[in-house]
Order: sequence, then C-alpha cells, then structure tokens
Amino acid sequence: MGFFELIQSIDTSILDFIQQTMRCDFFDYVMAFFSYIGEAGGIWLIMSLIMMCYRKTRPMGVMVFCAVTLGFLIGELGIKNIVCRHRPFVHNNIYPMIIKKPSSYSFPSGHSCSSFAAALVIFLNNKRLGISAFVLAALIAFSRLYNFVHYPTDVFCGILLGIICACVTVFVFRKFSWDKKLGGDLKYKKAKNDD
Repeated sequence: MGFFELIQSIDTSILDFIQQTMRCDFFDYVMAFFSYIGEAGGIWLIMSLIMMCYRKTRPMGVMVFCAVTLGFLIGELGIKNIVCRHRPFVHNNIYPMIIKKPSSYSFPSGHSCSSFAAALVIFLNNKRLGISAFVLAALIAFSRLYNFVHYPTDVFCGILLGIICACVTVFVFRKFSWDKKLGGDLKYKKAKNDD
C-alpha cells in the first residue's frame, strides 16, 4: 500500500467511526448548525465587521477579515482547484447527508481554514476572546467530518493553512504598524481593558 492509499484508508476509517458511533438526531441538528454558520467564513466575517465598528477592536477586526480572505484565496481558489480531491460522499454514499452537498472540491477544508485563521488572530490580540473563538472554530471544523463532507486530512490541512494565514497577517500588520494606525496594538492592552 502506497503513502496516499494509506492516508486515504486512515481518513476513511476515522469518518466511518464517527458515522457509526456518533450519529444521532441531536448531533445532526447541532453539527448542521455549525457547518451553516461557518459557510464561506460567514460567522467570522460578521464578527470582523462588528469589531471594525469600535476603535478598540478595529485592528483585530481588520486582521480577521484579511486572514480569512487570504485563506479563501489560497485554499478555495488555489489549492482546491489544483488538488481536485473529491469529497467523502462521492466515494461512499451509504451515509445519509444532513446538509446540502457542496459542489466544490474537498482539500483543504475552507470552513476549518477560515475558522482557525480568525480564531488565532483573535487569540493573538485578546486571549480571553481567543479561547472562545478556538472552541467555536473546533466545533465548526469537526462538523465537517460529522457531516461527511471532508476527510480528516482536509480539516487538518485547512487548520494548518488558517494558522499560517493568521500568522502572516498579524506579522505584516505589526511589521508596518498598521494595527496601531487603525486604533492601537491590542496585544499590549492591559487585562482590565479586555472586559
């Protein structure tokens, strides 16, 4: 068995385990919800726009928007159309779908990329908000496995891409002091201002 065949086998085994041990009506609704709010980075873009409305959080909002957009350009428009990996339900249709079947390719997971790009940017600027953002990001990423629209390696690489996009965005903003020009460097705000 070659390397890619081994990865595919592990991916499939993990998805089968999730489908066979976790599927129930309650999780069907919950996981469909988390996939829905993560569509096209929607929840994160809404958060970024709200943050941009306030001077104190404006730099963080702009950075979230930029990191999510960068991930979309690289992952959705670039890598997906180069790798062209089909989604799990294309290879195996024995599990009923609980969300609309995506028409794009599978690798990497756009939901995971945008979620972890946004969560890391938030965490690097505000630890308290960042922890909550990471919890939401993890739920959105896991929902893609539960909903049988991504393989584990799609999600893992989507998370990795999101982390890279967040780090690049924050580095560039701080390198050129764009965060200060937008309203101050949130990283150095005192904890009492995080409330």
